[in-house]
Amino acid sequence: MAIHHIRTLGDPVLKEVAAPVDPANESLDELVKNLADTMYNAPGLGLAANQIGVLKQVFVFDVEDGLRALANPKMLWQSEEIEEDEEGCLSLPEVRVAIARPTRVKVEATDMAGNVVAIEAEGLLARMIQHEIDHLNGRLLLDRASRAERKRAIREMNQLRLGG
Repeated sequence: MAIHHIRTLGDPVLKEVAAPVDPANESLDELVKNLADTMYNAPGLGLAANQIGVLKQVFVFDVEDGLRALANPKMLWQSEEIEEDEEGCLSLPEVRVAIARPTRVKVEATDMAGNVVAIEAEGLLARMIQHEIDHLNGRLLLDRASRAERKRAIREMNQLRLGG
């Protein structure tokens, strides 16, 4: 299909909440293909639709079992155990930020066939799912970072943008 421009820090679409979709009645095949092509080209592990300027609650990911696409994800449960780790984001290219997140989650979403699925995840998959849900809710990685981490990441991004 097509590789799209990934929106980066400062683009207002990244702060907007994406609208729910109905995969059973709305063809999302082209959007999913475009998201996958763009994610693999970047390269990344996940990509939310609003990162390419489409305000629909859809994201793709490829962490453990090949490419998957989910719509309208809802967090059902998060573990009390929290782990801080560095995360990258295609909307903040070449910058990594230390973020604390629950280590395990349970999410309900709709697959592209219109089936409601429940996913229990831990480790990298849990972190990535939380990251992509944040995107669909208009939250960026920096919104979860400490003040010091946020300042450091913005300074680093500005240096990279200026070529230094």
